[in-house]
Amino acid sequence: MPKSGQKKELTQVISYTPPQLYTGKEWYVGWHSYDPVLQAMRRKKIKLNHIKRKIERRTYANDLIIRVYEKLRRGWNPWIATENSKSYAAFADVCEHYGKTITKRAEEGIYRQDTYTSYMSYLRNIKKYNQELKSPITYIYQFEKQYIIDFLEHIHIDRDNSARTRDNYLGWLKSFAEFLVQKGYLKEKPTEGIASFSKWTKKKEREYLPEDILMKVKAKAEESNKYFLLASYILFYMFIRPKEMSRLKIRDINLKNRTIVITDEQSKNRRTAPITLPVKIIHLMIDLKIFEHSGDCFLFSKKMMPEKEYQSEKQFRDFWQHHIRKPMKLPDRYKFYSLKDIGITMMLRANTDILSVRDQARHSSILITDTYTPHDIARANPLIDKFECGF
Repeated sequence: MPKSGQKKELTQVISYTPPQLYTGKEWYVGWHSYDPVLQAMRRKKIKLNHIKRKIERRTYANDLIIRVYEKLRRGWNPWIATENSKSYAAFADVCEHYGKTITKRAEEGIYRQDTYTSYMSYLRNIKKYNQELKSPITYIYQFEKQYIIDFLEHIHIDRDNSARTRDNYLGWLKSFAEFLVQKGYLKEKPTEGIASFSKWTKKKEREYLPEDILMKVKAKAEESNKYFLLASYILFYMFIRPKEMSRLKIRDINLKNRTIVITDEQSKNRRTAPITLPVKIIHLMIDLKIFEHSGDCFLFSKKMMPEKEYQSEKQFRDFWQHHIRKPMKLPDRYKFYSLKDIGITMMLRANTDILSVRDQARHSSILITDTYTPHDIARANPLIDKFECGF
């Protein structure tokens, strides 16, 4: 006699029993099909009592049995609400297929290393989430909208992550859903209609760093490490992200045009763009003898000095934490990256044209730049203020 484990395997091989007619008080065509959610055989009934005459019931039942049996033989399962046989693929197998796909794309340069690392992290977390559920999904057709909503709530509430992190997961889930549709696992994207929180958030409220504290930060950086001061200037005046800064090479600096060119390989949005290089930063670069190094040197290598060895952007955060923020006893909410936000805000306070600030910050829309505009400098548009006509 087969053991319980063998019974389970046998049930999955025999995924249905032949349909037949059952008569009595209730007439119906019935059979058993394997339900992948319950992981057991389950009876399916198609009632016939709505057909008045018994002879017509038998005729209809005989034809129905032939049609149902043929569909079952071809792999149809009444408990899977789709005609797509690939939707019966195991969730774990589909995740493995996806992982191999994005790995190949990363190797071919289609995905950045950062993107690949993030996607693999998201994939690991959703697999772990599924494994820890009381009723985990088994097949990819179960990857439905409600499952995704529950997962996002787990990320945001249970794991106590920010709304931004939740939106990052949603962005990845939309990419994953697109993969599922393209590969024929699903007919429609289950992420449709799930909104990001960013659509409901208010204008950014940046805590304004007082100018006297900003000057003390400058003095501390100048005293501690002038190369870090250079990095701070580039972040404050040029809005170049720390990760992009870590990839800068001296050849990217164009003294003639007074620009630093962020290439598509360095940029977050994968677009090449020249950024205005203020005279103040040029003078500091000359003082630090930056241009005495070869063009293939990274601008910020070990100890933030020019060398040919790459150093990640973590060194900026570490230096800020241990040599600036803690010694100055600044609140933890002031990060190194805050210098970029403060720079944009102060540039707008100085009545710099918002379009110029947008281009310097490489924002895709003026609306993004406007989120940095302090409320106290918002004023009426003079072009509209003076407008009138004969109406």
